[in-house]
Amino acid sequence: MIEKNDFKKQIAEKLKLARELSGLSQAQAAKVLEISRPTISEIEQGRRNVTGAEVKQLSNVYGVDVGWVLSEQDESDEVSRKVQLAAREIGKMSEDEVTKLFKLISSMKKK
Repeated sequence: MIEKNDFKKQIAEKLKLARELSGLSQAQAAKVLEISRPTISEIEQGRRNVTGAEVKQLSNVYGVDVGWVLSEQDESDEVSRKVQLAAREIGKMSEDEVTKLFKLISSMKKK
C-alpha cells in the first residue's frame, strides 16, 4: 500500500502530466477552472490538497479518467497513456488527416 504523502505526490504528478498532455498551460487551465495559476502550481507540486470535487473537475478539463488520477498504479503504464492521448488527438482529425497519418505510420514501419 502506498503512503499518504506518496499518494498525494502521485496525484500531483498525474494531474501535471494530464494538464501537459491536454496541451494546456497552467495559466490556461486556471482560466478554464476559474482559479489562480499559482493554485495550479501548488496542486502540481503536491503542496496543496485537492478535494474529490476538484480532482473530478481537473480530470474533466484535462480529458482523463478520475480513476486513473486516483489509482495507485505506477508510471509503468506510460504506453497506455500515450495510446490514449494519441487516440484522443486522432479523434479530433478529419478523415483525410487520419488517412494521411496512417499512410505515414505505414511508411515508417516499412523502413
